Amino acid sequence: MRLHICAVGRLRTGPERALVDDYLSRFDRTGRALGLGPVTVHEVEDKKGGGITAEGALLCKSAPRGARIIALDERGKTMTSVDFAHLLARWRDDGAQDAALMIGGADGLDTSVRDSSDRQLSFGPMVWPHMLVRVMLAEQLYRAASILAGGPYHRA
Repeated sequence: MRLHICAVGRLRTGPERALVDDYLSRFDRTGRALGLGPVTVHEVEDKKGGGITAEGALLCKSAPRGARIIALDERGKTMTSVDFAHLLARWRDDGAQDAALMIGGADGLDTSVRDSSDRQLSFGPMVWPHMLVRVMLAEQLYRAASILAGGPYHRA
């Protein structure tokens, strides 16, 4: 199952970019043997000033047709890393070709994205900067692959 991180905004060179690249590289090495990956990052920007609604439309267009959608949103459900790993494995085993993980911009996700998603995922009740959410998501993808592979990275 191919994975797509669909995010509002461009991640510039810097520590966040280095971390995302590192975790996604680790994920690709571990995940491919499990039928997960590669991860493609789709960055969208609303250059016409349409706000959160326009961002939502761009995010939806960036996801492959038929993809399972996970909306990252503070109002979503929290999951353990093991539960997240098992969700990805279940979708893969059910024959899903693609899964898209949606990250909104500074104002969050449009309700249309949340409402049309297969799952809403929260990294907790706090609000996180959307660029850090990318880092946390990339790490959780790698952790999920490590869990499914039985690797030593996840010790819980």
